[in-house]
Amino acid sequence: MFVRNLKDVELTDRFVEWGNGTSHRLLTENDGMGFTVCHTIVRANTVSLLHYRNHLEACYCIGGEGEVEDMDGHVFRIGKGDIYVLDKHDKHYLRGGRDEDLVLVSVFNPPLKGTERHVLTDGASSTY
Repeated sequence: MFVRNLKDVELTDRFVEWGNGTSHRLLTENDGMGFTVCHTIVRANTVSLLHYRNHLEACYCIGGEGEVEDMDGHVFRIGKGDIYVLDKHDKHYLRGGRDEDLVLVSVFNPPLKGTERHVLTDGASSTY
């Protein structure tokens, strides 16, 4: 058994500034659990085009607001208590709220190494 705290993660390379927010990689591949758990912040008024080709992801909202949009143009408002699930390696837009950050608990399978970062500057979807 072990206990890990957000503040402790911030002192390591498991704390990732990913372009439009931050990710505390609380569990990673090296922990041997078979999945990753992250505390993810999506900054207000940001838009990220994301695509996880190698991982399935589920995100549970614990605070704030935002939205996720699939490639067919379906927009889903996300708020506290909502979960969205990318069960088909879904390419998607993730947006922070207009007035507040979106705060998520993100779970990845298979696990992340922990230092992956999005590249949001080239106009294509960021992927890893």
